Amino acid sequence: MIYQYVISIRHYFCIILLMLMPEIIQGGMGAGVSDWKLARSVSMKGLLGVVSGTALDLIPVRRLQNGDPGGHMRRALKSFPVTEIADQILEKYYIAGGKAFDAPYKAKPMVGLEQAIELQQLLVAGAFAEVFLAKEGHDGLVGINLMEKLQPPIIPTLYGAMLAGVDVVIVGAGIPVKIPGVIDKLVKNEAAVLPLHVQGASAGTKWVLTFAANKVMPAPLPILKRPKFFPIVSSISLANMLLKKSDGQIDGMIIEASSAGGHNAPPRGKLQLDPQGEPIYGERDEIDLEAFRDLGLPFWLAGSYGTPEQLENARIAGAAGIQVGTLFAFCEESGLREDLKTKFIEMTLSGKHQVFTDPLASPTGFPFKVLSVSGSNSEAEIYDNRGRVCDCGYLREAYELPDGSLGWRCAAEEGESFVRKGGIREDTANRKCLCNGLMANIGLEQIQGNGYRELPLVTCGSDAIDLKKIIPPGKKSYSVEDAIAYLFSLDLEKAPEMVEVD
Repeated sequence: MIYQYVISIRHYFCIILLMLMPEIIQGGMGAGVSDWKLARSVSMKGLLGVVSGTALDLIPVRRLQNGDPGGHMRRALKSFPVTEIADQILEKYYIAGGKAFDAPYKAKPMVGLEQAIELQQLLVAGAFAEVFLAKEGHDGLVGINLMEKLQPPIIPTLYGAMLAGVDVVIVGAGIPVKIPGVIDKLVKNEAAVLPLHVQGASAGTKWVLTFAANKVMPAPLPILKRPKFFPIVSSISLANMLLKKSDGQIDGMIIEASSAGGHNAPPRGKLQLDPQGEPIYGERDEIDLEAFRDLGLPFWLAGSYGTPEQLENARIAGAAGIQVGTLFAFCEESGLREDLKTKFIEMTLSGKHQVFTDPLASPTGFPFKVLSVSGSNSEAEIYDNRGRVCDCGYLREAYELPDGSLGWRCAAEEGESFVRKGGIREDTANRKCLCNGLMANIGLEQIQGNGYRELPLVTCGSDAIDLKKIIPPGKKSYSVEDAIAYLFSLDLEKAPEMVEVD
């Protein structure tokens, strides 16, 4: 009886939320592909624009070192609630006219367990700036996407996004049972705690990440609104576990199939590879949509759903809508480098779109989809010239040392170093530095000490997009508006009103 009552309440809530949320969620592609420009453009069309929450301490400072073209970072920081913090960031990182092309970017502290106040302030301010710019000048909804695997920056990034009024928090690449409780604490400006995953932790040892707004931001602290929380899930068992163990409210779910770009959930059971070396997904990985409907929560479908036909299929399946990544990743407004967009469009139009689900590329251990693009670090012979170095540190794993202290290691770092830290050498085979590759994707590549300029590592969904139906006649690229018109092409009367906002 109690269970049926809970389901009926959820069903009622689902109906209300469906009336308020857009049918299409733009994917939160990191790092910086789903930047504020893309999210703002999508939101202005009546859909849910989403900024990537990855590396929002690193991306802003590199933009500032490039001279802050357009003055956007400086404009956003001018609106940051604490002028002193904004001024300190500008003084330390802004270079008028931009750094020399062959000069390396100035480093910033790596995220970890104990983060200096200055780093926490940078994370808060960076997330604030990204969401502020995405929401600037319109009333549309804006979300932020975070990776649960990338734990250390989560809480200050969340707080900064909430300071800017973010509407939805989306979290994938892990099991985010503690995120709703963190959100509830941040709304009240209370200290928030997030358990840290630590390899080899002693029994009873509990490592935690902490964030206290009153220690990072001077009083008075502003009143914050609670954003909606949507975890990304790949199975009904994970969804049920989240609903059972989550320490706060879950407002909806994004159900992601293995064909989605970026990180994918590993296949259930023992990992097996096909003749091409890609993970094999079987019956246990199939998504039970009927079971999701029975949960009584709104859900959006992701992974090869970026077509008008799949939007209609999602409606028939009872979904609130779809999440679309790849289609938006290569449009004119995204943060991806222009040459990479051009290459993708040329490859797709000529039928040469090749995506490999690499079981080893990511240091996280999650399968990661890699688009084969010439001149990128997807080409092993080019990447091998790089040398192995971990200087961003976002995908490092925490491990416990014999003396009980905490250490950090990355499977993409130099092999001997990884082994000295207790890692297994075999785990370093074919790993790639995603952090630097993703920075190169958006034109913020580092110049290493040996003069090596970091190469991009492009990801996208498995299915090729029918660009001939999207790119306007006489053009070689397409806009957010073109992409949305395509998605709603089967039912133009349901398409959101196209309203431009200056």
